[in-house]
Amino acid sequence: MTRYELSDAEWKIIAPLLPNKSRGVRRVDDLRVLNGIFWRLRSGAPWADILERYGPYTTCYNRFVRWRKPGVWDRLLQFLPEAYNGKIQMIDSSVVRVHQHAANGEKKRP
Repeated sequence: MTRYELSDAEWKIIAPLLPNKSRGVRRVDDLRVLNGIFWRLRSGAPWADILERYGPYTTCYNRFVRWRKPGVWDRLLQFLPEAYNGKIQMIDSSVVRVHQHAANGEKKRP
């Protein structure tokens, strides 16, 4: 397991929550695609810069968008705290603040 990838225990929790309906074409491994999506989201890189080991970036992007519409991501985020017995914390920019001394610093011009 490398940085940003799901552990086996996390995968066992997430796998049953994912849709598994085939669309006529052989499905790319969900774990590999999820690791690519999480790598992109955690690193902040553009979709086109997803590492080759995660497969084509278009697969990761398309699956991310396709799963957003039916609420797969919402279901995952709703279930995960229950799986960890409430011992999980999520931080977003609405709760992270700049220290008061850093907020109004003067910009130095050359």
